[in-house]
Amino acid sequence: MNAPVPSPGWTHDFDLVVLGSGAAGFAAATTAACRGLSVLLVEKADTFGGTSAISGGAVWVYGTDQACAAGVTDSADAVRTYLKTTIGRGYRAELIDAYIERGAEALRYLESHSELKYALRPFSPDYYPDEPGATDTGRALEMVEYDGRRLGAAFKHLRKPPAGMLLFGGMMVNRVDIQHFLSFRRSPRSLWHCVKLMARYGRDRLRHERGTRLTVGNALIARLATTAFEKGVQLWLNAQAQSLVIDNGVVTGLTIRHEGRTLRVQARGGVVCAAGGFAAAADAGQRRPATGSGHLTMSPPTNNGDSLALAKAVGAQLGEGLAADFFWAPVSQLRHANGDVERFPHLVTDRAKPGIIAVNRAGQRFVNESNSYHCFVQAMQAQGNAPCWLIADAQALNAYGMGLARPKPVDNSALIEAGYLLRADSPEQLAHLIGVDPKGLAATLRQHNADALAGTDSQFAKGGNSYNLSLGDPHHRPNPCLAPLTRPPFYAIRIETGDLGSARGLVTDANATVLDQQGQPIPGLYAAGNDMNSIMDGTYPGPGITIGPGLTFGYIAATHVAQRLRSGTHATQEA
Repeated sequence: MNAPVPSPGWTHDFDLVVLGSGAAGFAAATTAACRGLSVLLVEKADTFGGTSAISGGAVWVYGTDQACAAGVTDSADAVRTYLKTTIGRGYRAELIDAYIERGAEALRYLESHSELKYALRPFSPDYYPDEPGATDTGRALEMVEYDGRRLGAAFKHLRKPPAGMLLFGGMMVNRVDIQHFLSFRRSPRSLWHCVKLMARYGRDRLRHERGTRLTVGNALIARLATTAFEKGVQLWLNAQAQSLVIDNGVVTGLTIRHEGRTLRVQARGGVVCAAGGFAAAADAGQRRPATGSGHLTMSPPTNNGDSLALAKAVGAQLGEGLAADFFWAPVSQLRHANGDVERFPHLVTDRAKPGIIAVNRAGQRFVNESNSYHCFVQAMQAQGNAPCWLIADAQALNAYGMGLARPKPVDNSALIEAGYLLRADSPEQLAHLIGVDPKGLAATLRQHNADALAGTDSQFAKGGNSYNLSLGDPHHRPNPCLAPLTRPPFYAIRIETGDLGSARGLVTDANATVLDQQGQPIPGLYAAGNDMNSIMDGTYPGPGITIGPGLTFGYIAATHVAQRLRSGTHATQEA
């Protein structure tokens, strides 16, 4: 599909312009292209995919075809009850209802019209499994792996995950793969799974810089991008949107700096802001609680809130008073000898495992380590628990790894030499090495080790609910999340508060149309993903509650544009 001939006064003419190439941006672009619209995707970075490309790629959506096919028992009322409880006073019924009613519709459309493909997680509890309306299965779906070679020449422009998220220098793995690697010594089935993965990876490296078997967020972006490009979506990398063009109150285009030129691009149906929020902005720290310690975002430097500023310049309203302005995650950082830094988000691979605990400066535990990453950081922010340290003994490190450190037989000596993984022969030596109270750590280990042998965490109930157990070691007894730390040497990694992106964004209605300061829609201006004010109000009820709404409202925005163009109106109600 070729873009229409530009109208007078414009250098380019498209039906829709999308700012940002993450999941929400590609959902909007792909939906629009599948509905026959001409689409421009504008990306500031030199790669596409944004934060979504290095995410887990999961979605949290009610009533999907996958859940229905599995016979899952759930209801919209149960979802509302759960979200009302977990979100609290920031619950906006209009947006939650739109998400509940149209999430499955969006997923169904994208899966039937594009390469997108999700599978139901057989056991994936909501993050607050004991709250009313919570479920252990049915709402969380995970990305099906994808062959990156389907992208053709565009594969080299797909954002590559950090090295710490890859095995053997370039092999992607998902949750299932990780469990197989942890179990390959005791399970012939797991051993065969790992052998097949490594054989595929070995063949890939003969022709490619990294493995082409894509999983999680990389597979999500690659699947949508393959269809988008086949449908004629144009992608401009290293392109900077400079201003929105508004005519009689309607957003009709924008100016973009690209390849050394300032271009005036018409967007006949509108502009979708989906550029990833502002977590990497220079002033982002003003929206975070002060902890007296460092903070590490996983957002790329380009996620600096530029699109929010563009929208604000035409009168858009930004969210205020959220439960949190960011989606929190504990993060560690490795500084390489050449000065490069590598960050690792401690989401699901280590904190919940038996034999791993977190302590503060006093050497004391302060949280259930197997709670969600968002909850973990909230505990770090309280009462001076930042920074903290994850601690493991030799048995736990060898079995599960920790952060960037890999399980046995991988040699982690380079991480020790770099000062990322701290090693000591005794708990007392480790306490001195990391700067925590030795007596406090000794008392903590006595209490924890006794609890671990009994199988019950008397302090924080680690392993005490279905979500905790889903992340533990199912082969370990009596509690999959608890084991004594007794076998030297002992290891520690410094953890800072961090985030996966910002939650505060542009206020919208249920059509994803941005609202002005008076609460009225701005025709032709839409927001999705982290540019859209979080429908969860900055809370984190379950896995995939950022990408799920991102895909849904990206789809809704593009669908609304297509309906407006067909009807020849700038009206903002659903056609």
